[in-house]
Amino acid sequence: MLENKTKKKIYIIGTVGVPACYGGFESLVDNLLDYTPADVEYTVFCSARKYEKKLETYKGARLIYLDRDANGKDSILYDYESMKIAVKENADIMLVLGVSGCIFLPKIRRVFKGKIITNIDGLEWRRDKWRFYAKWLLKHSEKMAVKYSDVIIGDNKGITNYVHTEYEKIVANKKVELIAYGGNQVLHIQDDSLYEKYPFCRKTYACTVCRIEPENNVHVILEAFAQIPKKQLVIVGNWAKSEYGKSLKEKYGAYENIHLIDPIYEPHTINWIRSNAALYLHGHSAGGTNPSLVEAMCLGLPILAFDCVYNRATTEDKAMFWKNATDIIAMITSEIDRKKLSEEMEKIGKKNYSWESIAEKYNALY
Repeated sequence: MLENKTKKKIYIIGTVGVPACYGGFESLVDNLLDYTPADVEYTVFCSARKYEKKLETYKGARLIYLDRDANGKDSILYDYESMKIAVKENADIMLVLGVSGCIFLPKIRRVFKGKIITNIDGLEWRRDKWRFYAKWLLKHSEKMAVKYSDVIIGDNKGITNYVHTEYEKIVANKKVELIAYGGNQVLHIQDDSLYEKYPFCRKTYACTVCRIEPENNVHVILEAFAQIPKKQLVIVGNWAKSEYGKSLKEKYGAYENIHLIDPIYEPHTINWIRSNAALYLHGHSAGGTNPSLVEAMCLGLPILAFDCVYNRATTEDKAMFWKNATDIIAMITSEIDRKKLSEEMEKIGKKNYSWESIAEKYNALY
């Protein structure tokens, strides 16, 4: 057994925390911890506002709670405070997930003697929800992340290509690594008791699980299914979070074939809803490799995805792709070979997105 003093101290910055009950980065960390090398010691920063029960350790990692939100405007200071603690405690490596706090990396670099690995996520500044100043700030933070990190991670070929093109001179002598998310933790669930709460799932239905935001093209998917009333749609998302979500729920909530469900963070239930779907619609147009997409692939669901470089890269061009509601209607009402599409998606999912292989790539960087 290696002595504690010989272990690399890796501080993970930028997530809500673990155990994971929120987004993709949280699931990434939760699964990385399952494959912790013998010579690594993790510290994970967590938002005290999101965890009623505050654990001291989880899967061998030490947890530090900060009294800030990990998302939104507060995320900038949440990340900065995390970085300051990592510097004070002489971390060997900061693993920074997302660029919110990277605006402070020039300052951190002057006092930090270790290495910085940053996963820049999905080009957050491009999202429609941000106003001009927020977009500028996020774009600047992204540039600081690329400039001051020792290694930059992109989770999709579209992201790494963007980094090489957008920051050609900066990354000339840097490592830019392609490491996706895993998705093979999802399980097929059979639980007839859940039909009582979700009776509409007894019928054949298509499914979507996502944040209710314009760049996820939720309005396009709803527009399509509003025109094909004999086809059932189940969408799980945070409808009450924004005016966009509230307006969509008000407009489409009365349709008998459209079922709008509030967020479900309990894995058993969300996996049951996805497991029993006949099709999965993925509308994300921004970002890189999306966790909900790779999870649907690993479940072997036939995928109808928005046509963009990220989704084509994730599915190796083997999904079916749409641009508008007319495309979706044509695909839903045509005789597509769902069995073949399902087999292709599952094969790619299990080949490219196993957590063991993803963890091996992160461990190799350390």
